Amino acid sequence: MKGTIVLTDLRAHARDHVALAERLANEHLATIEEIAERIRGSLAAGGRLLVCGNGGSAADAQHFAAELLGRARRERASLPAIALTTDTSALTGIGNDYAFEDIFSRQVAAHAGDHDVVVGISTSGASENVARALRTARERGASAIALTGGDGGRVADAADIALVIPSRVTARIQEMHILAIHLICERIDDWAVS
Repeated sequence: MKGTIVLTDLRAHARDHVALAERLANEHLATIEEIAERIRGSLAAGGRLLVCGNGGSAADAQHFAAELLGRARRERASLPAIALTTDTSALTGIGNDYAFEDIFSRQVAAHAGDHDVVVGISTSGASENVARALRTARERGASAIALTGGDGGRVADAADIALVIPSRVTARIQEMHILAIHLICERIDDWAVS
């Protein structure tokens, strides 16, 4: 019927969120612990965290870096983290002079080294610019970590460690990425405070 508004079933979305969070808690905590330990080891060795992603994942990358630069829960020293999404001159210059697919890999090539960790976030796992960043990280001797959804795609394939959220719904994947980021930051805080 023309003009009829179809309302979203918000309870179904909320139930899907809870069910996916349960799966994360029951099936993926070991991977989250492994990621936290890799980042903690990097920071302990004088390395830093570089994070990238597109769209909502760019916001998640910035959130992740901000949690380490500021604090997640407890007062502690600032930890070295860079969101590769925030330098608009670099992003647009590299995108214009090279290709959009190179915007993160060129930054990783310039900044990442042996003790660093590069985290690429992609809900679909299909973002070529994120996959290239992770491949470049590995070439430079840095650890490459992916946060993805679906089947993980090329982004998970490019990583040393991949947390693949078992969903194809972007909103649910992003919600679980934020939950995972907060859990990782909790572990890093445990180390940094002690």
